Amino acid sequence: MAKEKNEFWEWTKAFLIAIGLAAIIRYFIIAPIVVDGESMMPTLNDGDWMIVNKLGEPERFDIVVFHAPEHKDYIKRVIGLPGDKVEYKDDKLYINGKYYKEPYLDEYKEQEPGPLTPDFTLQDITGEETVPKGEIFVLGDNRLYSKDSRHIGTIKIDEVVGDTSVVFWPLNKIRLVD
Repeated sequence: MAKEKNEFWEWTKAFLIAIGLAAIIRYFIIAPIVVDGESMMPTLNDGDWMIVNKLGEPERFDIVVFHAPEHKDYIKRVIGLPGDKVEYKDDKLYINGKYYKEPYLDEYKEQEPGPLTPDFTLQDITGEETVPKGEIFVLGDNRLYSKDSRHIGTIKIDEVVGDTSVVFWPLNKIRLVD
């Protein structure tokens, strides 16, 4: 009888440790998220399941998940970092006066008859000349139909949950995205 109690206790401890580790990993390191909407098409599709990496700071062109003002999580692409001057002119991205290619938009640019991203400067949108310290400027890849920093302003880095680059569901669409 004592051996059965000891074995039961060992299994209980192992189960509790596994649950604790899973909770720590889920809360502090990685978490799943479901893409809701079409603002990141063609890169991400509505209903894609992704893994969010909660470690590290956002970098330019990372796809990040953040808490939006509407008490909802959004998935968008980081365009401007703190101190950056962001401008779109003739459907081209300029950061601090330097032109940046956006290959993830090529598929949509081929389909759209006009500009994918209307002209703007950061100052037009936020009244600030540069992205404020501790904040980022984000855009959805589906520029014509995305609610992003052009509408909700810059995002505090504290509101960023993490970055994401792995689609793991549906199984036939498992892939890395950039």
